[in-house]
Amino acid sequence: MSLYPKLAWQSIRGNRRFYLPYAFALMGNVAAFYIMGALAQDAGKADMVPGRPNAMEYVRVFMALGRVVAGFFSLIFLLYINSFLMKRRKKELGLYNILGMGKVHIALVLLFETLFLGVTGIGGGLLLGMLFHRLVTLTLYKMLDFPVPFGILPSVSAMAMTASFFAVLLGVTLLVNLNRVRVSRPIELLRAGNVGEREPKTRWLLTALGVVTLGAGYYIAVTTGDAVSALANYFLAVFLVIIGTYCLFTAVSIAVLKLLRRNKRFYYRTSHFIGVSGMLYRMKQNAVGLANICILCTMVMVMISGTVSLYLGSEQIVREQYPSDIRVRVAYPNYPGSYDETRGDFDPEAMLEAQAGFLEGHGAEITKQWTVEELPFSVLEQPDGTLESMRRYENGALFPGRACGLTCITAADYTAITGEAVELAKDEVLLYGLEGDTVTIRWYGQTDWEDQGTSTYRVAGHLKDNPRFSPNIQVLCTMVVADREVLQDLYRRQEAAYGDNASTIAWYAYFNVADNDPEKLYAIRNAYWYDGDNYKAENEGWLDETGNWRSLSYSIGADGRADTFALSGGFLFLGIFLGLVFLIATVLMIYYKQLSEGYEDKERFEIMQKVGLTPEEVKKSIHSQILMVFFLPIAVAAVHIVFDFHLVELLLTLFYMHDRTLILLCTAGTVGLFFLVYGAVYLLTARTYYKIVERKVT
Repeated sequence: MSLYPKLAWQSIRGNRRFYLPYAFALMGNVAAFYIMGALAQDAGKADMVPGRPNAMEYVRVFMALGRVVAGFFSLIFLLYINSFLMKRRKKELGLYNILGMGKVHIALVLLFETLFLGVTGIGGGLLLGMLFHRLVTLTLYKMLDFPVPFGILPSVSAMAMTASFFAVLLGVTLLVNLNRVRVSRPIELLRAGNVGEREPKTRWLLTALGVVTLGAGYYIAVTTGDAVSALANYFLAVFLVIIGTYCLFTAVSIAVLKLLRRNKRFYYRTSHFIGVSGMLYRMKQNAVGLANICILCTMVMVMISGTVSLYLGSEQIVREQYPSDIRVRVAYPNYPGSYDETRGDFDPEAMLEAQAGFLEGHGAEITKQWTVEELPFSVLEQPDGTLESMRRYENGALFPGRACGLTCITAADYTAITGEAVELAKDEVLLYGLEGDTVTIRWYGQTDWEDQGTSTYRVAGHLKDNPRFSPNIQVLCTMVVADREVLQDLYRRQEAAYGDNASTIAWYAYFNVADNDPEKLYAIRNAYWYDGDNYKAENEGWLDETGNWRSLSYSIGADGRADTFALSGGFLFLGIFLGLVFLIATVLMIYYKQLSEGYEDKERFEIMQKVGLTPEEVKKSIHSQILMVFFLPIAVAAVHIVFDFHLVELLLTLFYMHDRTLILLCTAGTVGLFFLVYGAVYLLTARTYYKIVERKVT
């Protein structure tokens, strides 16, 4: 029985050029999976700062998501690399069979090889993960603007889950290998490395499918007009581009190479002849590998550029969402049937005075205060520019039109926000996000779709920037109206149209204070916040004279900053973490591809010299062919990034990221940096290829 472990160990040692990168890759995947598991399950940091929102929940969600992605990718990656290893091992396994070992004995050798790799990869990966867990945690908390925790301990449950998961993955690769041995005959195993490639056929149906799917994915990417459509269409576009990429490398590339071969002026030159013919005969086996590399490169660049843009724009996002130290939001009118006649209508001036008095009573010195009233509701923009209140078909679908989130504010509030004084007549508006010289809103009932008339306004001017960024995944449009009377009229019209689904008017009061230390603001908020099911402030009676209102909320900028940085920092960390995992996988795929092609090409280039090609011509051919094959995936990935940019930009607006210049710079910087890394990988892995081939090129 001791023979099989020895054979397995000798086999690993003899093929260490192949097995060492595989073991290191396994260790890296195990370490990454463990670290994400430990961060997702770390319950000891739930309340790091008293009174602060539990932003650790973002970390748990992101790490749990990252673990799912990394786990699925690890399965694909290990199976892919294992196929390279088995291809190189077939002759050796066939020799074992010829020398008298049965398939059961070969299975035992493979079993011990898998055990050795499992102990090394899983054990080493867990040690590596525990070693870097503290460093990664400190880096993450720095990115999230969290205080550094006192103790960071290993997670036993994360270790158990990681070890179990990768043991199952290695078991799957073992079963795949055993099945290959079971269905193969010894003579097939011995001749596996010498079987030549037939000229691939031009598959016009697959070529057409590639052109159509890639074109459709690109079309969706560049024609999507709003964030909600981008959210709905993104994964469809990605799926189409992935299908198109595989078709591009497996069928379209072969069709293009055959067209080049028909061009006699181009083809019958030494460098072109060797390069085109070599790529044509080997594109069949290279296509999937090149497509995988292309897709991985695209994923890395999209993840990192998007998350870096979001993180670097966090300060701008905080300023837009939380322009003050303290914000009070009141929604009114009241719920139908709950109007209290003794309290009267909502009184904004009384509410502002009460809120300011509460702050001053708790030691806050107000340096600036302002208020804004807005009425947000959804409409459908028609092709002719008319806006309609939303109504549905009998089957539940919306009537045709582009969904827009329309926010209405008064001219006085617009001046308070921007500092720009404007005067408007009752029938005049300022407009952002919509075109045309007039705004016409057609109102329909929600039950019988009865036409309830129109509201028409003349556009006195179009705004360059949006003065309001309400949380809405639809197209954001803002309309500045003359005064509260016009705003109240719009409320009544949309209330009649939408019924129980009508929006309320939201009144906001913003306060900046002299001492905006977060701890002091937290203390004020806690004095205001819930007591059971009610606000303490409401129970104390000092809001009794503010009239009827539907709901009231109280927030501070420090909360928004913590949430924003937790969200953007968590995304960035996950993007970089998974990006590194995918990058390592890309490097290893390229490395194994260079090894595989090197061993296949060395005999071919020796034959070329025997038929008259000089060593210089052979080396030139090698150089041009490897450059062409190596940089084709990254070139296609760059094209994917160009078409994907618009969709990513729209998706980032869901997180209040509107700085197109910053997104463009982050994308360009990421692509440029990735090209440099990819070039360095080329220089390193190409040396391996040349060392194998140059033995025959003399």
